[in-house]
Amino acid sequence: DLNVPVADGKVTDATRLERILAGLKDLSARNARVVVISHFGRPKGGPDPSMSLAPVAAKLAELLGKPVTFVDACIGAGAEDAVARLAPGGIAVLENLRFHKGEEKNDPEFTAALARSGDIYVNDAFSAAHREHASTEGLARLLPAYAGPLMVEEISALRAVLDSPQRPVAALVGGAKVSSKIPILKHLLGKVDKLIIGGGMANTFLLSHGVDIGKSLAEPDFVETAREIMTEAKARGCAVVLPEDAIIAREFKTGVAHAIVPILAVPSDAMILDVGPKTVTHMADVLKECRTLLWNGPLGAFEVAPFGDGTFKLAREAARLTKEGKLVTVAGGGDTVAALNAAGVTQDFTYVSTAGGAFLEWLEGRELPGVAALVRAQA
Repeated sequence: DLNVPVADGKVTDATRLERILAGLKDLSARNARVVVISHFGRPKGGPDPSMSLAPVAAKLAELLGKPVTFVDACIGAGAEDAVARLAPGGIAVLENLRFHKGEEKNDPEFTAALARSGDIYVNDAFSAAHREHASTEGLARLLPAYAGPLMVEEISALRAVLDSPQRPVAALVGGAKVSSKIPILKHLLGKVDKLIIGGGMANTFLLSHGVDIGKSLAEPDFVETAREIMTEAKARGCAVVLPEDAIIAREFKTGVAHAIVPILAVPSDAMILDVGPKTVTHMADVLKECRTLLWNGPLGAFEVAPFGDGTFKLAREAARLTKEGKLVTVAGGGDTVAALNAAGVTQDFTYVSTAGGAFLEWLEGRELPGVAALVRAQA
């Protein structure tokens, strides 16, 4: 997955590139001619110079410390000739697959054209495994197909927390909306012992308990769904942890006047923007009782100070327990990674996934086409 942020022709965050280096170096060291394919952004209808992989290939060469050939096509004679000219151990990056409509349509003709540039297919992009595209699903039907080291790492980490975890298991699910995480919450109820709910979605759960949340972000249409989840959790013996106090403000902006209030004393003209210190302490105590933690989503509006304090403090406590060998911590999702980076603890968690949609769909218990294709290829 080379889908990294680029500004003014420069990669601004190379995290995803750094994660794939091991696989590329290993293949190159064994004298394979390595052909790297990836999508990038969402070009509409055809080639778009602003979404070329050229600057990404340049950054990859810098990180690898060796030349990387950029090919301004991904199929056709130009791509095939460039690959044929690669020396053993050489690495080439082909142009953005999404410049062709056949990529997202998983078109057999496009897939066949792509397959002509390789002998063996390695999928090392778990973050794109939820896509049933030519490069993630189709190629595994045409070439001998294998999972790359990062793919194996991601799947192993997720299986460790959901399929065969050390118990008790806690799942922290935050973010803005209950509606976007209903399948995740329902799937996790049968797998975890403690369900910690934070962020804007916690407000909907509080609303379902009749709590006055003032002008806080919530989804009144999903109050009944929140009640159903609470009822099912109780039936399954899963304890649900909700905020006990909150950081509130009248406006949502940096440096605004704010206060800590009990959750039952939120002023009618204020917004809940973060969990309070009592909640952080209680959630930290819950983590101390557990052996495994799955984290997806922030506890508050962490992008704006000081409403990230709750997320940062709990993340640091989880990191401390991990370093002491008391807790296995696996986290994922775009906002989650950003929050853990801001807290300075990403390196201290057991595993932090760079995947977004694929991570969430795995948490929902859905089959990922890219993973299923590899399993089928090995059957």
